[in-house]
Amino acid sequence: MIDLLVVGGGPVGLASALFAARAGMHAVVLEPRGTPIDKACGEGLMPGGVAVLARLGVDPPGCDLRGIRYVSDDAAATADFPGTPGRGIRRTALHGALAGAAAAAGIETLPRQVRDVTQDENGVSAAGLRARWLVGADGLHSTVRAAVAGDGVPTRRVPRRWGLRAHVQTAPWTEYVEVHWSRRGEAYVTPVGPDLVGIAVLTCERAPLEQLLATFPSLRRRVAGRRLGPVRGAGPLRQPVRRRVAGRVLLVGDAAGYVDALTGEGLCLGFRCAEALVERLRAGRPDGYERDYLGITRTHRLLTGALVAATRLPAVRRGVVPLAAGAPPLFRAAVAALSQ
Repeated sequence: MIDLLVVGGGPVGLASALFAARAGMHAVVLEPRGTPIDKACGEGLMPGGVAVLARLGVDPPGCDLRGIRYVSDDAAATADFPGTPGRGIRRTALHGALAGAAAAAGIETLPRQVRDVTQDENGVSAAGLRARWLVGADGLHSTVRAAVAGDGVPTRRVPRRWGLRAHVQTAPWTEYVEVHWSRRGEAYVTPVGPDLVGIAVLTCERAPLEQLLATFPSLRRRVAGRRLGPVRGAGPLRQPVRRRVAGRVLLVGDAAGYVDALTGEGLCLGFRCAEALVERLRAGRPDGYERDYLGITRTHRLLTGALVAATRLPAVRRGVVPLAAGAPPLFRAAVAALSQ
């Protein structure tokens, strides 16, 4: 019998399989799409995420990131990561590196789509395969989650947010992740190569990326005259989830629940949770993963949720960057917490 069946062959699913293989488990990945898979993503990896990849022996190419810079029309605030840098990595490069590591570890990836999941006290079945455990790592709109755990019910009605991402062919002008703030959302600038810069916008508005960029004057001037590459989108971003463990099925990554991409921690948290999940299975204590997940993501959930809620108010949104610029120790402390 397969020890661990991983549904979803994106970066977090592959990391789950790699951690399982390192723990002596027989892992199989189910992913109907070819490699590499591209998607809307800010493409900035926090130092903590780079450290997890290093533990897996994965070192994808990219650009070192010194920290985070907030930018608005009338203010800017900069904070370096303490210790080692983060990294700007093309999503396809990250996925390709993880897929190569999985293949080298002997992990089989099968092009199968999961439509339903059944389980009993001895195992779990999906896509014609049977395993001791199954991990749902199949993204924001997880089929596995819908089959076994269900979505949580929001405690209040909140505006839905969406993400759009494209690239500009130009030499990076910064060693930081720049977060530009405007009345319509946030734009993330991430160097991902010697001549490539990623631009991602988070917003409540359904509008073309070019139209949204017009509300970020300094960024618009930077990319004036340069054509945007293909635009990819994702959303709605907020995905409340009641539980991450349902019998022999466990959820990780975006499938485990999502607050928002505002603080840029998605991949880092996904990798850390994948490591914790496998450790719980290895120890025979899967129920403890729910507690691990809540602990690993606590700062992110509290900080991101509070920031998203507060910045719905125009006056608060206008004041975010001036506040960060006027209180450097506070901004540095927030960036330090996010970096790990």
